Amino acid sequence: MSQVKSAARSLGLFSIVMITIGSVDSIRNLPATALFGSSLIFFFTLAALLFLIPSALVSAELASMWDKEGGVYVWVKEAFGKKTGFLAIWFQWIENVIWYPTILSFIAGTIGYLISPNLAENKFFLITVIFSCFWGTTIINLLGMKNSARFANFCSIAGLLIPMALIIGLGVVWVASGQPVEVDFDMQHIIPHSYNAGMWVSLIGIMMSFCGMEIATVHVRDVRDPQKTFPMAMLYSVIIILATLVLGSLSIAVVIPHDNISLVSGIMEAFSVFFTAYHLKWFLPVVAAMLVIGGMGGLNNWVIAPTRGMVIAGNDGCLPPILRKENNHRAPAILLLYQAVVVTLLCAVFLLMPSVNGSYWFLTALAAQLYMFMYIMMFAAGIRLRYSHAKAPRGYKIFGGNIGMWVVGMAGLISSIGTVIVGFIPPAGIDVGSFSHYEEMLIVGLLLMAVPPFIIYACRKSSW
Repeated sequence: MSQVKSAARSLGLFSIVMITIGSVDSIRNLPATALFGSSLIFFFTLAALLFLIPSALVSAELASMWDKEGGVYVWVKEAFGKKTGFLAIWFQWIENVIWYPTILSFIAGTIGYLISPNLAENKFFLITVIFSCFWGTTIINLLGMKNSARFANFCSIAGLLIPMALIIGLGVVWVASGQPVEVDFDMQHIIPHSYNAGMWVSLIGIMMSFCGMEIATVHVRDVRDPQKTFPMAMLYSVIIILATLVLGSLSIAVVIPHDNISLVSGIMEAFSVFFTAYHLKWFLPVVAAMLVIGGMGGLNNWVIAPTRGMVIAGNDGCLPPILRKENNHRAPAILLLYQAVVVTLLCAVFLLMPSVNGSYWFLTALAAQLYMFMYIMMFAAGIRLRYSHAKAPRGYKIFGGNIGMWVVGMAGLISSIGTVIVGFIPPAGIDVGSFSHYEEMLIVGLLLMAVPPFIIYACRKSSW
C-alpha cells in the first residue's frame, strides 16, 4: 500500500464530511422528491435501507483497505481486472457529464427566479447561466485540490446546511401552526399502491439524491488517517443526508400543490410561500444567493472527483497520455477542459424536450441509470474482495463477516438493478413527450455513453 507524507494530507474528518454531504445532500433534489407527497417517506426509507446505507458501508470498508488514490477504479480493478475498473470509473465520470446540466439548471433557475420568475422557464437564459457557472467551477478546480476543498467547505455550510435547516424549520412551524397543507399523512397515502407504476418512478429521483457516498474516497491521498476518517465520515454523512432530504422534501410538499411543483424553481417557490405568509419576503434574495452558493459547491465537488479517478485509470494505461496530463496544481487540466466542452454541448438537450421539467427529468433518469451501472460493479467488488483479498487489512469491516457483506452487497445490487429497470417508465405528471419518444431517447443515450469505454480500451497502445 502506498504511503503519502502526512504534510501533503490537507483533508480531515470535517472536510470529508463536508465534501460528502455537499456532493450527495442537495437542496436542488427536494422538488423532484416533493412531487410524490407523503409517500416520499416510504420511498426514502426503502432507498436508505437498500441503497444509501449499503453504499456507505461498502465505500467505508473499501476506502479503508487502500491508502492510494483511485476510489471506485481501484476497488473494481482489484476485484475484476483493469478493464472492468476502467468501465466503472467511466460510468461514474460520464454520469456526471450527463448530470451537470440538472444542477446547473437549478442554479440558473434560482437566479432567474430572483430576477423574474418567468426566466426560470426560459431555456436560453438557463443555458447562458449554465455555461458561465460550469466554466467558472472548472477554473476553480484547475487551481488545485486545496482551493477546491476550501470552496466546498464554505459552500456546504453557507449554501446547503443553513438553507436546508431554514426550509425544514419553516415547514415545521407551518404544520405546527395549523396552516393548510397540500398532502395527506395517513397510511393510505404514505404507502403507495404496488400496481401504480408511475409512483414507483419516484425511486429514480430519490436514488439519485442518495448517489455519491463514495465520491470523497478518490481524495484518499489528501486525507489524514484515511482508514479511520472515512468510516466516521460515512456515519455522520448518512445521518445528516437522510434527515435533511426527508424533512426538506416534506416542507415543499406541504405548501405547494403537486401540479404546481417545478423541478427547476420549486425550492424558490416554496421559500416564497413561507416568507410571504410570515411577512419575510425581503429575505428571499438572501436565500436565493445561498442556494446559488450551495449549488456551486455541489457542482465543484463533482467536477473534480470523478475526473481525478479517470486520471488514475489513465496512469494505468487506459487513456492516452495527453488526457491524463496534470498542471502544476496536480489538477487534471486536459480532462477538466474536455469535460467542460462536452457539458457545454450536452446542454442543448434542453431544446430537444417539450418542457424544462421534461428535460430535467430525462437527464436525471439517464444519469441515474449510468450511475447504477457503476454501483452494480462496486457492490459486486465489495463481495468479491472479501474472498480474493481476505487477509488484506481493513480499517473498517462490515459487521457479520462474509454473510454481512453478502446481505449489504445484495441489497445494493438489487436496488441498483431495480433503478435501471424503473428508469424506462415515463414519470406521471411530467411532460417528456410520448412513451416511445422517451424510451428511444433513453436507449440512444445509454448506448452513446456506454460504448466509448469499450472502444477506447480496445484501441489502447503500448505507449499509453
